[in-house]
Amino acid sequence: MMELEELYRRDLSLLVALQVLIEERSVTQAAKRLHLSQSATSRILSRLRTMLGDPLFTRVGSSLLPTNFALNCQQRLQAPIAELSQLLTPRQFDPAQCRQTFCIAVTDFGSQSLMPTILERLYSQAPGLNLEVTPVQHQELKDQLGSKGVDLAICRSPGESAPLKSKELGQVGVRAVMAPDHPLANQPLTLSNYQQYPQAVVAISDGVKALLDDAMTSLPERRTLLRSSSLCHALVLLKHQPLLLTLPSGMAEQAAANHNLVVKPLPFSLPRIDYHLFWHSRTDLDPAQQWLRDEITSATAAILNGKLA
Repeated sequence: MMELEELYRRDLSLLVALQVLIEERSVTQAAKRLHLSQSATSRILSRLRTMLGDPLFTRVGSSLLPTNFALNCQQRLQAPIAELSQLLTPRQFDPAQCRQTFCIAVTDFGSQSLMPTILERLYSQAPGLNLEVTPVQHQELKDQLGSKGVDLAICRSPGESAPLKSKELGQVGVRAVMAPDHPLANQPLTLSNYQQYPQAVVAISDGVKALLDDAMTSLPERRTLLRSSSLCHALVLLKHQPLLLTLPSGMAEQAAANHNLVVKPLPFSLPRIDYHLFWHSRTDLDPAQQWLRDEITSATAAILNGKLA
């Protein structure tokens, strides 16, 4: 079998010309299809004869009659030329026909607050796709998206991320949530009354706990009944305590809508968390991956840009 470097030195485009010559049985007609002059096409035929070591055609009247070797070449070239043609044809992606499997890495917040909206949008357009959702590993994000098969990650920036590509999705803030019969439900939330009631913090993996602790270092210690990554755990306590829930924005508005709760801004400032979509440069131009990124961007816009607040 010929080595790749030797194959590289051959002009393989001549084989496509051979297919055209066999189909047309005429140098003149082949020249028209190849957009070449008749003399240039004759030179191509001469080069083919030299490269393949066979006369390839004999002239019968005004037509070229392929040799048995040429006909054998035509049969063997049909499949690889068809595959090359498909490879070089501009790629299109039809979500309705998609049967691919995608792996998306997300944070706790992304899993609880973003993925329900993302799933609804994706499956409404591509009911045949398959999704795997896995936790983001911030310290190994490059490996996750590089060698570990993850297609996309939704999370805060881990710092220097080359060769990863990224797109900013929006920002996550923090909100206070309470039951509608809470003593503070119908009055402004101040730092003083915020400190008076027991707390529960849904601490997503992107650092809500650290943000809260840093912001309140100089304040009197507050009673925190629960610190969990699960919203369900915190919702149970609302039935038994005059609890103030601290949630990421987006998750707070969704919880309020689903459980008849009241949302209020915190009485102190916190840095906002920038959320990005990350992918590896190897998938940058893939049409299916481009569609997936566009749909995730659209699905998360309302949550990450404050439109639910």
